[in-house]
Amino acid sequence: MELNGRVVVVTGGTRGVGAGIARSFTEAGAEVVVCARRPPEVPLPKARFVPLDVRDADAVRHFFAELPRLDVLVNNAGGAPYRLLADAGPERHVRVMELNLLAPLTVSLAAHAHLKRTRGSIVMIGSVSGGRPSPGTAAYGAAKAGLENLARSMAVEWAPDVRVNTLVVGMVRTERSPLHYGDEEGIAAVSRTVPLGRLAEPSDVGAAAVFLASDAAAYISGASLLVHGGGERPAFLDAATVNKEA
Repeated sequence: MELNGRVVVVTGGTRGVGAGIARSFTEAGAEVVVCARRPPEVPLPKARFVPLDVRDADAVRHFFAELPRLDVLVNNAGGAPYRLLADAGPERHVRVMELNLLAPLTVSLAAHAHLKRTRGSIVMIGSVSGGRPSPGTAAYGAAKAGLENLARSMAVEWAPDVRVNTLVVGMVRTERSPLHYGDEEGIAAVSRTVPLGRLAEPSDVGAAAVFLASDAAAYISGASLLVHGGGERPAFLDAATVNKEA
C-alpha cells in the first residue's frame, strides 16, 4: 500500500488520532499536509503544517486554491466536550455539529476539483457514537451519523472520479484519554469492555485510512469500515445470572 508521490491533506492532524493518521501516510511515502488552528506541540516528521480553521469557508477555499495537487483528503478534525443536552443552549450544540458535519462538507467541496483531476479519494473519520446512543455527546453523535450518510451520498454523486469512505472509529488511546477514561486503572477497565482487550492506537486508525486511500481499495467506495476492536460487550451479558462462563 505504497503512496509514493501522492499528496494527502489531514485536517486536525496535529495530535491524537489525526497525528497518527498523518504519520501512517508519511510512512507509506505520501507527501502530507496537516492543518489545524494551532501547530503541533510535538513536531510531525516529514509532514508540513498549515494553520487553518476548517469552519471558515473562505479560508478553506483559499487553502485548496493554493494547493498545487491533492490525491487524498482525510476529514479528521472534530470532537466535542462532555455536555448533557439540557446543560447547554442550542448554540453550543450547533457549534459541535458545525465542526463535525458542516466543516467536512465545506472542506470536501473545496477539495473536489483537485480530487476529480487526480481520481483521488476522501476518508471521513466517523465514530461509533454515530450508530448508538451518545449521552453527554449527543450533538457529536448526531453529527457523526450525518457524516457517514454524507459520505455515502458523495460516493454516489462523485463517482467514478472520487472514492469516498468512512472509518467508524471506536475508543482510541491518545494523550487526551485521561480526560475521558480517567487514570491508568480507568483506562485498563475501559479496555476490558472491548472484545480485543485494548483501546485502539492512533496507528490502527492510520493504517486503515492508508488502506482506504490506496490502490488496494480501488473498488471500495461508499463503505463504512469499523475500527473498534470488535465493538462493545453487551451490558446484559454481565448483568445476567446465567451462563456466566460466557
